[in-house]
Formats: sequence, structure tokens, C-alpha cells
Amino acid sequence: MIYTVTLNPSLDYVMQVNNLQFGLTNRSANEALYVGGKGINVSMLLKQLGQPTTVLGFIAGFTGDAIQKKLERLAIPTQLVALRQGLSRINVKLKGQQETEINGCGPTVDEDDFWQLLSGLNELNEQDVLILSGSIPAGLAPDCYVRMMQIAMAKGARVVVDTAGENLRQCLPLCPFLIKPNRQEVEELLSLSIDPNDNSQLADAARQLQQAGAKNVLISLGGDGAFLLDLHGNTHRMSAAKGTPLNTVGAGDSMIAGFVTAIVQGDDYATALRLATACGGATSFSQGLADAKTIQQVLDALPPIQN
Repeated sequence: MIYTVTLNPSLDYVMQVNNLQFGLTNRSANEALYVGGKGINVSMLLKQLGQPTTVLGFIAGFTGDAIQKKLERLAIPTQLVALRQGLSRINVKLKGQQETEINGCGPTVDEDDFWQLLSGLNELNEQDVLILSGSIPAGLAPDCYVRMMQIAMAKGARVVVDTAGENLRQCLPLCPFLIKPNRQEVEELLSLSIDPNDNSQLADAARQLQQAGAKNVLISLGGDGAFLLDLHGNTHRMSAAKGTPLNTVGAGDSMIAGFVTAIVQGDDYATALRLATACGGATSFSQGLADAKTIQQVLDALPPIQN
């Protein structure tokens, strides 16, 4: 089973505003409501790829109830802790000539609530993967990812971490199976500048992160593709998928879903990078998260891996 953790899930209210003017009344051309959060995005892509997945996290209030119901309609199992106070986030995403986002802060989570979530991790075993991604809600200590990792790894599960800054730095000594920073996050973490077209610079940065503890380092490069340093020390470079970008939300989460799917199926790391790139590209070419048909079309059109 692949478990995803979204500590601060949301309802994403997406509005198409073709000519947004600040300070005036604007009207949307259309709108849609999605369940959101990085881990939830990963689980929805895993569902498209045919992988069993369960969503872990916290929900609160009527928005939390809506998140639960939407996941039930998608037939994605959940182990969501219902908080006694507060409201799960509503994120407003305005799409037009530019994309503008206003993300809610979400509810406060106390230690008792967190212990309830931690207790669910005792079910993990060596066949499972735990994916930790996204922001940490108010009330939780900065080491909450570390605490989840410690339990999961004691059970033999592989752990994927998709966060940035100090949260990622704290996780590295526990040797996560995979991290997926983007280039800017790597530059900030290591205090350096990277040319995205220079494989040697990318490899040097990835090796620093590997020496700090990460087993596999996948660096997303946007329109420049992706770079992987695998746990055997081999490097792989993949060009970006070709298509018309329509959406940036969830592309990185889609990459993680593709990579983990390939690995649990027993594929090699080059194949995992290729599927990750296809999933990320397919989502960027879609209005929302990609479906299985689009992923396959993008995968079929990808060039070979560069080693």
C-alpha cells in the first residue's frame, strides 16, 4: 500500500477570470471545486495509475466533511483525523492571463490529534511506502515529519519526502528513500546557484543531498526536464514532455506518483524517471490532474533517458 500524508488538506476553488482587475468587481467565466493538498494529489494520480493508496491527514468543519465525501466518491480510502475545532482550508485559485493563488491557513492541530495520526502508522510494514508532502499546519512542532519517519522506518516502510527548507533538512539524516526538490529549493537549501542545463552542477548538488542522507534525489527542473541521482550513484537526465502547459498545480505531485508507481512495480530507476516525467507533463497539459489516457499519450511521446 502507498500511504500519502496531507497534514493541511483543502478544497481548491478554481475560477477562470480572463481579465482580472484588482480593486474592481470581477466575474468568473467558469469555476470548479476540487479536493486539494499535495499528498491527496499524489493519491489521485496513483489511483489513475492503478496503485492502491490511502490518504492520511486531518480534516475540520464543513469543509473537512466535503473533502472526506469527495475522496469517498473517488473511491480513495482515507484515515483522516477529524479535529474538534476549526475549518479545513479553502484555497482560491484565479486563472487568466496569469495564475494567482490565495491559500487558506487551515485549522490548528494539537498534540493529541497528532498522536491519533501517529498511531495509524503502526500498521505499516516493509511492503508499504509513506509519502510525506506539503506544509505543516499551525500547532504542530517542526519535527512532526521526523517523528512520522521514525515510526514508518522502524516498521520497514520506505519514506518519500516532498517538502523544502528546514523541514527537508531535518528529514535527511533519517535517510528517506526519495526526495524531490525543485532547482530553486536545492539552491536555497545548499546556498548555491545551479545552471539547469549543466548536468555536472546538478550531479554535484544531488550528491551533497545524498551524502546528507537521501537515497534517491529527484530534482524537478520545470521546462528543462528532471534530473535523478539514484541510490546506486547513477545519474539520469530526462527532457521535459512536449505539449502546451495549461496548469502548474499538482505537476510535482504527479511526478512523485509516477516515480513511486514504477518502483513498486519493480522497474529500474531510469524507467521510474521516465514515468515521473510523463505524469508531471500530463498534469501540466491538463486543466486538473492528469488521467490515465493522457499519461500514456505523453509517455509514448517521450524521448529516451539521458544517462
